[in-house]
Amino acid sequence: MKQCCRIALGLAVVLSALFGQAQAALRVFACEPEWGALARELGGDLVEVSVATTALQDPHQIQAKPSLIARARNADLVVCTGAELEVGWLPVLLQQSGNAKVQPGQPGYFEAAAAVRMLDIPRRLDRSQGDVHAAGNPHIQTDPRNIERVARALGARMQQLDAAHAERHARQLEDFLKRWQQAIERWNLQAAPLRGVAVVSQHKGFVYLYDWLGLKEVAVLEPRPGVEPTVSHLQSVQAALRDTPARMVVFGAYQDPRGADWLSRNAGIPAVRLPFTVGGTDAARDLFGLFDDTLARLLAAGKK
Repeated sequence: MKQCCRIALGLAVVLSALFGQAQAALRVFACEPEWGALARELGGDLVEVSVATTALQDPHQIQAKPSLIARARNADLVVCTGAELEVGWLPVLLQQSGNAKVQPGQPGYFEAAAAVRMLDIPRRLDRSQGDVHAAGNPHIQTDPRNIERVARALGARMQQLDAAHAERHARQLEDFLKRWQQAIERWNLQAAPLRGVAVVSQHKGFVYLYDWLGLKEVAVLEPRPGVEPTVSHLQSVQAALRDTPARMVVFGAYQDPRGADWLSRNAGIPAVRLPFTVGGTDAARDLFGLFDDTLARLLAAGKK
């Protein structure tokens, strides 16, 4: 009888612990892979993370599918870039989720772009300019200094939403920031040969990366943001490079490489496929791998 009581008591303790952990979990719905990865770094086993997009999808062009609506409905925290990156799908998704906690203006809604200094803010808006964002270029995740700024703001928000574990969230944020700052110091040293190198971009998706590394963007393959280049436009870029040479042409993992490949063949410069976000290449498995692989690819192309 005593043995049975001990077993029953043990089971009760285990079930109580498991139930407590399940209740304690902060359910995070991230719009892009970089923010899902950051939430996991900061939350550890205190968070359950689902991500709306993959690294091989254009984050501008997502459908508010029922499966995504269901995830948003169950979320405690929605983490997105903002700056109009998700304007074509996120408002519909949030509205149809019926989740009052994660609507804009509520603590459960977090925009990463609000934590950083925005670049490429247009002086005027015109539909003829293509896919232009009024708040500035939204691709903030390509600069690790922005990741640090977002981490501080997101960590504070997690502490607010999960007050019962605020001290633990604070410790995990401190641990991440320590490792991240050490990594930035290492990346800065590795990237020194890239400063001042001229590059061509397929899409204006790397302005923050260039700002960090001191790379010089001399041409863009898209005639307007979001518009695929024609052969005549590619030829005009090639002609311009005779006066302003570039060392490489850069494109993101989710983008059609044909324009970059054409310029690479005809201008005799390497085409560099960058991961752009977590999961964009096999080596970019987490945030640290994202920048390790980005630098490795740029440095390798710079030597050619």
